[in-house]
Amino acid sequence: MILTNVRPTLVDISPFFLPVPQHHDLDESFVQACHQTRRDLPDELTEALNQFAAGDSSGALLLRGLPVGVVPSTPATPSAPTAKDRTSECTLLTLATLLGQPVGYAPEHGGKIVQNIVPVQATAAKQVSTSSNVTLDFHTETAFHPEKPHYLLLLCLRGDSNAATLLCSVTSALSLLDAETISVLRQPRFRTRPDVSFLSGPDALGEFGPAAPILAGTVEHPTFTFDADLMIGLDDAAEQAIEALRKAVQAAHSSVVLEAGDLLVIDNHAAVHGRSPFAARYDGTDRWVQRAFVVDAIPEGSGRVITTTFPEVPRG
Repeated sequence: MILTNVRPTLVDISPFFLPVPQHHDLDESFVQACHQTRRDLPDELTEALNQFAAGDSSGALLLRGLPVGVVPSTPATPSAPTAKDRTSECTLLTLATLLGQPVGYAPEHGGKIVQNIVPVQATAAKQVSTSSNVTLDFHTETAFHPEKPHYLLLLCLRGDSNAATLLCSVTSALSLLDAETISVLRQPRFRTRPDVSFLSGPDALGEFGPAAPILAGTVEHPTFTFDADLMIGLDDAAEQAIEALRKAVQAAHSSVVLEAGDLLVIDNHAAVHGRSPFAARYDGTDRWVQRAFVVDAIPEGSGRVITTTFPEVPRG
């Protein structure tokens, strides 16, 4: 095991068998069946996740050697049908239930609780998960959302040696900032727009959310919510603090290239992530990652698919 405050904790798991629930749809019955499948996990794997959830300064855990089944050609879009079995979905949701409650967000991939993240030609140059030829800026997942996930899980089915997932923990970033900047980051002087994937169309513009701090938690256990693309400061000092944080994250970040069978678990309170650009081929051999979001508890009055909507404003 490797543990530092920059690189993700790494645990290499010996091959193991995981019984796949015989449910065609990824519905509540599949999730509950995966919850029961946890008893078939190796003790080493369960212990690694429990230790990570108890607190890990790296903000990320990399598990290697997980079962993903036979992987067919990479689909052209996240919603395109595939001939794959449910092995990877079972792996992803079984581990997700160890951390909390897997959920979907209605505007994001139709609310699916397991999402296929593949390069799409139409969004190749946009700041969205299906891009490829741009750097995906550092961000807290759904930083703008009142019910943002506690954990983000990325399971690699097919890797690309040029596509690096970028990571930076809050402790690493803060180590490069002065006390005055940190003080500003702890004040409610920042607002964030919703991501375009939560809006009515690719050209929609979301309204900025309420003022909030970037930095929270205690001095010993800080947390942060940050989006380099969608967040603004409300005054000059706040804008300067954002710029200082951008530079600190860029200077302190690490990267990991995911391979088939890798699961990257990100503590969305303790680390931001991004992705390097890579050349997509759109020929069925491209990178294919499956994603799941995990909250501590399903919000009251909500189902497993969270339906929060966000106001939009006219462009121009």
